[in-house]
Amino acid sequence: MAEWQDAEHVRFMLDDCETWAVVGLSGNPDRTAYEIAALLQRRGKRIVPIHPSAPVVLGEQGYATLADVPFPIDVVDVFRRSESAGEFADQAVAVGARGVWFQLGVIDEDAFLRTAEAGVPMVMDACPAIEWRRRRT
Repeated sequence: MAEWQDAEHVRFMLDDCETWAVVGLSGNPDRTAYEIAALLQRRGKRIVPIHPSAPVVLGEQGYATLADVPFPIDVVDVFRRSESAGEFADQAVAVGARGVWFQLGVIDEDAFLRTAEAGVPMVMDACPAIEWRRRRT
């Protein structure tokens, strides 16, 4: 298993973190970000849409940037292409997030190193839905 799929980091974010900022979450129910945000809500998490148009999604007010969120964020969950994702890891560290999660297929090794160096747990190339399912087996 890759260093960036550390089982303790996955457990920490899924079990101990409540407020998940979802970067790239829009109101389109056909997008994976929407499906995962809905799952997070069903699992008792508070979701915070992060999208340039700051839409209300799944009943939660969105914000244009992580810096605009007026309350603490536990996990920044990034639904962006690998080449665009690293800046959100840096922003997550800057706003004091407790963890960073890059979705399946999203990998930025330099961002991982920067985030780890800042002392913030990070998971990459993983999906909360899959990780929750794995626990049941």
